[in-house]
Amino acid sequence: MNDLNTPTRIYTLELGPMENFVYIIEDTQSKRAAVVDPAWEPTAILDLAKQQGLAITDILLTHSHHDHINAVDNILFEFDAEMHLTHAEAEFWGHAGSHPSLHHGGDRLSLGDTEIEILHTPGHTPGSACYKVHDQLITGDTMFVFGCGRCDMAGGDPNQMFDTLNKIKNELPATTEILPGHNYAVKETVTMREQIEGNPFMHFDEQRDFVNFRMKRHGQVRQSPYDAVTKTCAHEWLHG
Repeated sequence: MNDLNTPTRIYTLELGPMENFVYIIEDTQSKRAAVVDPAWEPTAILDLAKQQGLAITDILLTHSHHDHINAVDNILFEFDAEMHLTHAEAEFWGHAGSHPSLHHGGDRLSLGDTEIEILHTPGHTPGSACYKVHDQLITGDTMFVFGCGRCDMAGGDPNQMFDTLNKIKNELPATTEILPGHNYAVKETVTMREQIEGNPFMHFDEQRDFVNFRMKRHGQVRQSPYDAVTKTCAHEWLHG
């Protein structure tokens, strides 16, 4: 959670059997809140909102896999919230509920005085999104601490993931704090600088090497919880 004196606070809940991180973004002036990827334990989400005196006005989806959306209906039952996702994800999902707000990468949302930038980050799914709030990036399954999402599920594309991670690496400040969709690593959050130095998926300059590592070698050599990996080690894993 952010410092209490900031205009925006982000609360983190680890919920469910897949160690999901569910985030609640609070605009402190208006007490409006957005829930990112509500799943597994709606009571915990709603209780936190009640304890903090928040009105959930928005639901932000990083993607539409079941483990990131299975509490959406519970939130909508309690709050008249607006759901947001990308056009590409709505098309991939095929069931985005009643009149969601659809976005392109680069769009911005206003949560009271808090601005949220939407990044279209395909790879895990065609319409995966990250949400940038000040100097923090909520990444869903696009990027984990020292890892990235699978690309062998329906809609996954390792070539797109390669492009997405390189774009994030090249365009975002090194001080950006990464808030992932799952607690899969030795740390819950890291900076972009730490990702560049320790995320093996950011150590491959050639797309074919990245694809080979993501689709074949990673599952054979990597153990959890994920820890930082040097570039030398990542290339040894690839060719070992």
